[in-house]
Amino acid sequence: MKPWQTDPAQYDALFAAKADAVEARFREFAAPAAQRFSSPVEGYRVRAEFRVWHDGDELNYVMFDPQSPRDPVAITEFSPALDSIQTLMPILQARLRVEPVLRRKLFQVEFMGSTDGDMLVTLIYHRALDELWEATASGLAKDLSIAIVGRSRRQKLVIGRDYIHDSFTVGGQRFRYRQYEQSFVQPNGPVNEQMLNWAQAQSADATGDLLELYCGNGNFTLPLATHFEQVIATELSKSGTRAAQANIADNNVGNVQVIRLSAEEVSQALDGVRPFRRLAVLPKPLGDYDLQTVFVDPPRAGLDELTLQCVQRFDRILYISCNPETLLANLSALHPHYEIKALAFFDQFPYTPHLETGVLLQRPVD
Repeated sequence: MKPWQTDPAQYDALFAAKADAVEARFREFAAPAAQRFSSPVEGYRVRAEFRVWHDGDELNYVMFDPQSPRDPVAITEFSPALDSIQTLMPILQARLRVEPVLRRKLFQVEFMGSTDGDMLVTLIYHRALDELWEATASGLAKDLSIAIVGRSRRQKLVIGRDYIHDSFTVGGQRFRYRQYEQSFVQPNGPVNEQMLNWAQAQSADATGDLLELYCGNGNFTLPLATHFEQVIATELSKSGTRAAQANIADNNVGNVQVIRLSAEEVSQALDGVRPFRRLAVLPKPLGDYDLQTVFVDPPRAGLDELTLQCVQRFDRILYISCNPETLLANLSALHPHYEIKALAFFDQFPYTPHLETGVLLQRPVD
């Protein structure tokens, strides 16, 4: 199936097949039966990115088939995207076609929408952007009620703002988020909300404080904070920590501290290998927190050896993985010391082999 295609009639069978295959591999760890969270069959992606193909007066969105990477395929509809993105695509395309200032050397168009209907479009160029471009783009943004970011080499012009507003209901509470342009965002809005609810539910009986690694924009941080006295959330990316701090402030969350540290640096800090000035912002020394639970949502490579050693100091590990292969490899190291108390599959990427997985690990009581 091509990246731009969906087949709703096959969805249930495709999801069941990949979930069955992955669940079978968890049996060696005595995992309980997995909860399965499906996706809408269409209209689920919060982002869509297209190359722009110029052919005379024509201007088309295109994608490339991995089997024929040199041949552009014109995209006239993109059913995986949110309905708001699908609606905007032809309207924006028509405007770009007839506006020389906006179409000249336009290379790529990126849409980012929210489940609340907010929209940001990034226009990427192979030329410098000037005041005329900015004035023309401002008129377009006003006409279409969207935010626009223009990018070219070493240049970024923001029309309105460089983020969208989004929100998710978790445990009966509505959390608001700023999702920043070109920062990581969970790709499937409806499934993300299910992930947040599952993760929060797994921490309902937790005690003490929480350490979160790879917190990003605070996607999980906000709902998890409702079940812990204090949360130390760490993230290495500057844009991620900026977004997390903004989201914490927007939601009036008072028990979370965001620190810009890598997972390796967190391990060094906990072991007292060396001091970190960035920890000076904490209300009290890191060692004075009652850290009993760790939450991790690592990149596809999973947890490295040092971080694996670090998380084993905690009684509970809540782990969200975008790659079952690296999760299973990590579990081989963790399972001798922990029991899997909960397992869940989230279909972030319908019609693909990818499967998001969540596990709750608990150290057995002697």
